[in-house]
Amino acid sequence: MGNKVMFENGKLIIPDNPIVNFIEGDGIGIDITPPVIKVINAAVKKAYDGKREIEWREIYAGEKAFKKLGSYLPDETPELIKEYKIAIKGPLTTPVGGGFRSLNVSLRQVLDLYACIRPVNYVKGVPSPMKNPEKLDIILFRENTEDVYAGIEFEPGSDESNKIIELLKKFGKNPRDNSAIGIKPISEFGTKRLVRMAIEYAIENKRKVVTLVHKGNIMKFTEGYFKNWGYELAKDEFRDQIVTEEEIWGGASSDGKIIINDRIADSMFQQIILRPDEYDVLATPNLNGDYLSDAAAAQVGGLGMAPGANVREDVALFEATHGTAPKYAGKDKVNPSSLILSGVMMLDHMKWGKAAKLIKDALEKTIMQKKVTYDLARQLENVTPIKASEFGDAIITNL
Repeated sequence: MGNKVMFENGKLIIPDNPIVNFIEGDGIGIDITPPVIKVINAAVKKAYDGKREIEWREIYAGEKAFKKLGSYLPDETPELIKEYKIAIKGPLTTPVGGGFRSLNVSLRQVLDLYACIRPVNYVKGVPSPMKNPEKLDIILFRENTEDVYAGIEFEPGSDESNKIIELLKKFGKNPRDNSAIGIKPISEFGTKRLVRMAIEYAIENKRKVVTLVHKGNIMKFTEGYFKNWGYELAKDEFRDQIVTEEEIWGGASSDGKIIINDRIADSMFQQIILRPDEYDVLATPNLNGDYLSDAAAAQVGGLGMAPGANVREDVALFEATHGTAPKYAGKDKVNPSSLILSGVMMLDHMKWGKAAKLIKDALEKTIMQKKVTYDLARQLENVTPIKASEFGDAIITNL
């Protein structure tokens, strides 16, 4: 019998036999989730000589939930994630342009998982379009609950959108008639808790720079204030531990301190290609972070190699960052590395770092041996792809 993970005095209390919820996921979830669980179990057993063990409990969201329980997101699912504190999930279906809203977004908002955390770094042996992909080693903190992803939008021609258009005209703004209307809220509260988490991470993990990424030159009262509030939080709460880039230009020393700077979002896309080793921790509003994390992942092998988590102080949901790829579902073909690396993040979150390192080292060794799934094999010469399940077994052999 497993025991619950608890949260007391601002810290997770992890038993030696924690209950961890998992959502299999739609589409290729059926192929990638089982080998990931198998790899994590093997690493935990090896790292701790059987003294620690995860008890996995399946919970439901997506198509499997609809078939079993009649709802794509049953009410009990977020409640179980909240109760047991840690969960991991495969990809979930999101219709485009109609149907139900994104289940991923819904889970983040229902649970107030306000920070999407995306580490992006290179695993040796992975094909990359970059000459020096190893220079990119960032961790991106994306605000998860506000911005245009807050879901405050109105259909063109609806009473709501027409009323908003008329109201805007009274303020001297002139959106075209029959426009679709979306609202972009960015708050001081939402910004500051996100930036606080990013700076705390930088301090704990001895990172050197935290960059606020925004489009405040154009959106002065939303993303501009994201930048302003970010600097304000840094100075108010971490004054002895940080120095701003502007202060350095004025002669201040950065010795032993974390540098806080900011970059315009479109410039940042260039910076991570041209000067990747100058960046470390990025804090972004929602939409910018979505684009930027995927663009960064492309430099180190794509979303198949990109882990992610959605977190608040006491609850964390780790996930594959790619889609469901339904045409490959059930073919045991797709690379499970995104979810494997998300499992590594989960183990680090649990402070089970020895098991996490075993998996990461074994994953790299497996790829260096060119034992890879089709997505990587097709970019390498004279490499025959292996199945997703075989890839997981190869990692276990290399633990």
